Amino acid sequence: MHRLHRRCTFAAALFAMLAGGFAHADDVGPETAKRLLSEGRIKPLSEILDAVRSQVAGEMLEVELELEKTGYVYELKLLRPDGKVQEIEADAASGKILKIEDDD
Repeated sequence: MHRLHRRCTFAAALFAMLAGGFAHADDVGPETAKRLLSEGRIKPLSEILDAVRSQVAGEMLEVELELEKTGYVYELKLLRPDGKVQEIEADAASGKILKIEDDD
């Protein structure tokens, strides 16, 4: 019985590692973000915030710049006046809002 339990645990851990690899995005540090901005490869955060605030009202809770398969993406979390948290993704190069959804 213990052998079966270990195998199931190992299989679950392996699956979690592999599945996590497909959805993985790398956080971009401040120095890299400054370089990307100076090279014109990403929009300034202020432009992204203006675009977000024109579509969603609320208080900004968190902002991250991540490198995904499709390119650099700003990931933002916003607290709406009704108390719900929304997650917003914006293409860092174009400034286009990619996704607005409730955060679970």
